Amino acid sequence: MASSELHAPREEEVRHEHPTPRKYVWIAIILAIITAAEVAIYYVRALEDFLVPFLIAFALIKFIMVALYFMHLKFDSKLFRRFFVTGIVLAFFVFTVVLLTFFLRPETPGVTG
Repeated sequence: MASSELHAPREEEVRHEHPTPRKYVWIAIILAIITAAEVAIYYVRALEDFLVPFLIAFALIKFIMVALYFMHLKFDSKLFRRFFVTGIVLAFFVFTVVLLTFFLRPETPGVTG
C-alpha cells in the first residue's frame, strides 16, 4: 500500500478551507452590531412587550454564528454537528422544563418566599 493511500481523505472527509482572517473580522463586526442592537432595543419603550422574543432571537443568531465559525462546526463532520445540536436541544428542553416547574406550579400552602 502506498503512503499516499494511507493519508488520502475519504469521500465523507473532504477537507474544507477555513475562513480567512478577514472573514473572522467580518463575523466579529456582525456580532458587535447585533450586540449593539440588543443594548439599543432595551431602551426603546415601544418595543417593551417584544423585548424578550427579540433578545432570544438575537442570542440565537449570535450563538449559531459563533458555533459555526469560531467553534468550526461548519467545517467539521456531520456527526460532530449532530452531537452538538442534540446536546443543545436537550439542554434547552431541560432548561424549559425547570423554568416551567417554577412558573406553573401552584404555591405550596404555608410556604412563603
